[in-house]
Amino acid sequence: MYDGTIMSTKTRWTIALASVPVIAFTLIGGYLGRVSAGENTYRHLRIFEDVVSLISNNYVEEVDPGEVMHGALRGLAEGLDSDSAYLLQEDVSRLERGEALPEGNVGLTVTRRYYTQIVATRDGSPAAEAGILPGDFVRAIDGEPTRFMSAVEADRRLHGQPGSTVTVSLIRGRTQEPYDITLERTINAELPVTGRLLNNTTNDIGVVRIPSFHDGVVTQVSEVITSLTTQGASRLVIDVRNAATGSFSNALDAARLFIEDGTLVILKEQGGTQTPLEASQTGNSIQLPLTLLINYGSSGPAELFVAALSDRERAKAIGQRTAGRVGLQKLVRLPDGTGLWLSYARYLTASEEPIHLYGIQPTIPVSVEAPELGEPISADDPVLDRAVEEMQAEATVRVTRLAANHA
Repeated sequence: MYDGTIMSTKTRWTIALASVPVIAFTLIGGYLGRVSAGENTYRHLRIFEDVVSLISNNYVEEVDPGEVMHGALRGLAEGLDSDSAYLLQEDVSRLERGEALPEGNVGLTVTRRYYTQIVATRDGSPAAEAGILPGDFVRAIDGEPTRFMSAVEADRRLHGQPGSTVTVSLIRGRTQEPYDITLERTINAELPVTGRLLNNTTNDIGVVRIPSFHDGVVTQVSEVITSLTTQGASRLVIDVRNAATGSFSNALDAARLFIEDGTLVILKEQGGTQTPLEASQTGNSIQLPLTLLINYGSSGPAELFVAALSDRERAKAIGQRTAGRVGLQKLVRLPDGTGLWLSYARYLTASEEPIHLYGIQPTIPVSVEAPELGEPISADDPVLDRAVEEMQAEATVRVTRLAANHA
């Protein structure tokens, strides 16, 4: 019976060491699914156990065994992909309860790549207005370093009561010192799909902006395109830059507006099962020529939309590589109340090319120079300019071919 005596560091190390095979086997053999329990698996577990023992017997300073074990579990999860994570008890409890985060936010979608990294900034949000860009790294949130912070925890820290503030310490490019920006949290209503007729030489290019793949996006896209064609649009640019929220199913339904039949993408699940997701075969898809604008902030649902259209050669994609975040995650609770946030499925293109971790490469890459932190962002849009240039060139080729056929 426990008599109230505090365990010595050596005793705690002994318990931690004894727990290694159990925890590792549970993670790899049980929670992570049907991983081959071959000689390599057990060899790695023995190495893991040896490392814990070596630390216990040789490290110069006294080390908290619990911290070492938590670090090892973080490493196991983060070694899988940027969206898998080892979660603290607080985050596990919140996810299990289905508890929503506070309404106030600054308009950031984040992931983890060594530190917290910005995936996208929401149009018109405090983060966007402050000049934060996709790809920026967050070194600290309210002074708390993000080095060992999961993306789930970082997202929780960025949310709060409307009107409250949060300070993010940013790194961009080769910047050495973090740049602090204090943002006020706001309640952000869902942004609608918008459209405009481009003021170019022919006035026939309609630009459709999809800020997210929220519920109702399909109807909105259809209505906006109908309005643009009424105004004279015969070609479309669809801008999904910084579109990182919404649902995968909404993104695929939006792609079905433009593709009549065949496979859009493939869902690959644990164990290798692949399920093709097909077009709707309604026979009334939108046939206007399409060009897509993409960047690193085109993440998640937006990537499925782009993959479906570009892989089928229904549209060219112009801009920068997308984020590569098309995994489905689930929560696995561990015995101590912490947990794992694990990718259990991911999407492939119709030609079975991976998207998760790799992203989608643009058909025509266009680099955009990012200003120094604190400097204003240029209003110029070289990606849209390049898209218009490409569409005009294609139109010229079509006219030339028609003339040659009638000669």
